Amino acid sequence: MTTDEREQLLAILQARFEHHPQRHPGLAWETLARRLDGKPAALATLAAMEASGGEPDVIAHDPEAATILFCDCAAESPTGRRSLCYDGAALGARKEAKPRGSAAEMAAAMGATLLNEAQYQMLQELGEFDLKTSSWLDTPPALRSRGGALFGDRRYGRVFVYHNGAQSYYAARGFRTALVV
Repeated sequence: MTTDEREQLLAILQARFEHHPQRHPGLAWETLARRLDGKPAALATLAAMEASGGEPDVIAHDPEAATILFCDCAAESPTGRRSLCYDGAALGARKEAKPRGSAAEMAAAMGATLLNEAQYQMLQELGEFDLKTSSWLDTPPALRSRGGALFGDRRYGRVFVYHNGAQSYYAARGFRTALVV
């Protein structure tokens, strides 16, 4: 990442951070900027989240553990990350009409993880997300070993988390990522 790209990304993140203070009460931009300073891998992940339409922002911070949680805060599941099955095993198991990839593999390539169920619920407490789309969620091994995977959305004024076959994919289902810095 060049110095100009870094500065441009930080400007985007700062503008979003300042526009949505309800997502991270008690956290100052200066604290976050210091935390990101000297972390090129984290900046590269945030750049990938931004480039694929995720609109990353901070949704939680723990001063005692010195951690800050970024996640995709785009209103809908990012367009650049839809029509994917859940993971590489699901992709490999499809015999025909394979999607272009999998959510878990794409998230890992970005240096991030899929949001887990608790993180997704936390995000949904900060606003209304996935009103027209849905997002794959990190799935516990016991469920995944049976062929299923979790996804979430918001319909009828409430948040739903449910399951689907991991091999399935839909034009309106993508994924949201998390990054702990």
